[in-house]
Amino acid sequence: MKKLILATSNKHKMVEFQAMLSDYEIVSLADIGFSGDIEETGTTSGENAKIKALAVRKFCDEKGIDYPVVADDSGLYVNSLGGEPGVHSARYAADHNDEANRTKLLQELDGKIDRTAYYECAICYASKDEIKLFYGRTYGEITTEKIGDESFCYDCLFYSADLKKTFGEATEEEKDSVSHRGRAVVELKEFLKNKNPNFDRTLKFNK
Repeated sequence: MKKLILATSNKHKMVEFQAMLSDYEIVSLADIGFSGDIEETGTTSGENAKIKALAVRKFCDEKGIDYPVVADDSGLYVNSLGGEPGVHSARYAADHNDEANRTKLLQELDGKIDRTAYYECAICYASKDEIKLFYGRTYGEITTEKIGDESFCYDCLFYSADLKKTFGEATEEEKDSVSHRGRAVVELKEFLKNKNPNFDRTLKFNK
């Protein structure tokens, strides 16, 4: 089975990617011995995904590991907040503290009529020979209270326009079928399936 290195230490994300890329073995950072911190200094999800992918790709080159690297970066963009929290979604109020981030989001939206929002995911594929970016979005609005499973980011606050329920209420299969990450993975899978030296799927998704 072909292998892809996923540039994350998030176990939930590992499970999601393995389910969506079942034709590949998803290799973790721990599996390759990578334990360094990657500073995400980009101003867009695409920039941050590329930073992560290239940092792990450099490590692989130094260690003689020849598997392609896949990195993703996602953000929640709320229209009435000028696109916040955006690329800062994981550290909006506190670094990777989901409850604190959700509390701040609800406070910032208090009294606002427009609660529409979208999730965006950028996936960067980096091999020895090429770098590609793929994007996915999913639209909805922010609820006034938490509904459903609270174990993952803003899912219990994001009411999906496609599913007519929050991501916190959805099954993994339902969420993957319409999520920003799921849609970006579809483009990645299409690229991997049709991969050849002259194939460029990036043009459609560049921003």
